Amino acid sequence: MKVNPTPTVFLQLRSRIKLPRDQTVKLGDVAFIVCEPEWERRLRDLPLTQPKDIDGNRLVMDLIQIIPKIKKVIPGAHIETMGNHHTLVELVGPDSKRSKLWFPLIWLLLFFGSALTIMNFHADVNMLEVQIRIVEMVTGKRDEHPYLFQIAYSLGLGFGMTVFFNHLFKKKWNEEPTPLEVEMYLYQENLDQFVVAEEYRKMNTAAKPPGEKP
Repeated sequence: MKVNPTPTVFLQLRSRIKLPRDQTVKLGDVAFIVCEPEWERRLRDLPLTQPKDIDGNRLVMDLIQIIPKIKKVIPGAHIETMGNHHTLVELVGPDSKRSKLWFPLIWLLLFFGSALTIMNFHADVNMLEVQIRIVEMVTGKRDEHPYLFQIAYSLGLGFGMTVFFNHLFKKKWNEEPTPLEVEMYLYQENLDQFVVAEEYRKMNTAAKPPGEKP
């Protein structure tokens, strides 16, 4: 079968990937490629860069760097790009052993921190007096220590938080993302945008001649 000398290459860059620090970044790592099978295999293995120590733990691969390398492999290729114009590559080293003490320490910190937060909120709004008044309205008798109501309230508070966060340990009630997952996603998106902007700034600063103001 005759290969088209000037094929059309459809290219879609991934938004973010993780690679080992000592691994060469290839086009197949950072992009989805659609073209003729004969060219696709070569493009997937096309080396883009070898991470260096000065790159830190992140680097950015954009179309300005990628397209000329594709042109060297396939001169005259028609490149159609879709989606992102850059990929954030996170360089990771060998996994370090995590201490088993971290989990109970963090758990205790979160437990007592959230418990103090709830108690301080209840003290600010005088929740005890509110509960006493509710019990008095329902039963007709004033009880300075409405333990049954407080136990039911505490259980309901815990159950409500479980339903709200849609999570119980590793169990999810449905496929909807939890509020915490949404916030973490938005935080990661903002963090990636900041890192990309900083990487571009560093690249532009390094490309300027000495003495020229940024």
